[in-house]
Amino acid sequence: MKITVIGIGYVGLVTATCLAEMGNQVCCVEKEAGKLEKLKAGIPPIYEPGLPDLLTSNLANQRLTFSTSIGHGVKHSHLIFICVGTPERDNGRLDLSQVEEVARKIAADLTEYRLLVIKSTVPIITQKQITTVIRRHKKKGVPFEVASNPEFLREGSAVYDFMNPDRIVIGVTSTRARKLLGELYAGFNCPKVVTTPIAAELIKHASNSFLALKISYINVVADICEKVGVDIKDVASGMGYDHRIGRDFLETGIGYGGSCLSKDVKTFASVAQGLGIDFKLLRETEAVNQDRAIRFVDKVKKAAGTLSGKTIAVWGLSFKPDTDDIREAPSLKIIPELRKEGAKIKAYDPAATASFRRAFPKNESITYQSDMYQTLAGADALLVLTEWDRFKNADIKHMKSLMKTHVIIDGRNIYPPDTMRGEGFQYYGVGR
Repeated sequence: MKITVIGIGYVGLVTATCLAEMGNQVCCVEKEAGKLEKLKAGIPPIYEPGLPDLLTSNLANQRLTFSTSIGHGVKHSHLIFICVGTPERDNGRLDLSQVEEVARKIAADLTEYRLLVIKSTVPIITQKQITTVIRRHKKKGVPFEVASNPEFLREGSAVYDFMNPDRIVIGVTSTRARKLLGELYAGFNCPKVVTTPIAAELIKHASNSFLALKISYINVVADICEKVGVDIKDVASGMGYDHRIGRDFLETGIGYGGSCLSKDVKTFASVAQGLGIDFKLLRETEAVNQDRAIRFVDKVKKAAGTLSGKTIAVWGLSFKPDTDDIREAPSLKIIPELRKEGAKIKAYDPAATASFRRAFPKNESITYQSDMYQTLAGADALLVLTEWDRFKNADIKHMKSLMKTHVIIDGRNIYPPDTMRGEGFQYYGVGR
């Protein structure tokens, strides 16, 4: 099929390359010419495992083309994915100005039937709003439809998630739109949830908000475990065997981050409020998550003592492993608090150092290391803020030989407490 993807950010680039990998001809439309030049050279602007190889192979096979012209993209195909950003406003609602701008430009170039597919994260009723925008700006008599096809991609495993989905949600208003999207996704062996656009939009927010709720719930349970001397790993394992609960998202730590969960929780709560419903559960979910960083800093101060003048090693800056994304990362809250206490920070992350450095330019109290073990040299304590595999598999004896004081505060519970304490570390986890 011929497909156009407008907005080559995180979701758009993964969507475009994976659709091309399925054998489709994909036109990528992006207004930033500099970004397109790098993409044409096979250089993705984000860190995502598997993506560079897909980009390179599909460029070579000429299944990916690039343009800065929405008009060109509209002419290219009957199926147009909208993947532009929807940043969060101060009031918790999403800014849909980019989606509406793209819709107006598409409308101006419509000459025959096109199916527009909203893949951007949007609140409910957006499909109706975009339909109205296009109807106002298109030429009279030109047919079109707007569908909702939300994404459920996890950063760090987005390519895998796209190619191996748990389900595909399709919100349409006609048999024609259902058939087009059905043909596109025919090769995927998973449930296809075909529903109305508003239900599809609701599924996205309800799903992510529930995952966030699960994380905040188990983190509060971890607080109880610390008070009564129980290991949260045992509790989470016992809970997870219940198929109604499941083991996923019962990992405790310093809270969720990234561009999705926090934004979706606040947006969903805001949407509910606009409908006269006080979704207190979601507001508390976000409040618990925001509290995780402060609790962790308190744990660091209790474990390491006075921080003024001490060197604190930090492993992990991204909000999760296998990504360079620091949006809403706990490190953004924890490190400034440590600096306020007078600590000197030596930080290492396999992918996110450049992003974090931009957030704290020319700061003398933070130094960035190119080697994870260099970070430990002379350190008074080590904080684990991201659960990268290389940290899990670290040489424990080598770690000990480098550190000045053998204190580890593990914000992701990646090490067995008995093992670390047996090696001579003062080890502190979350709920351990």
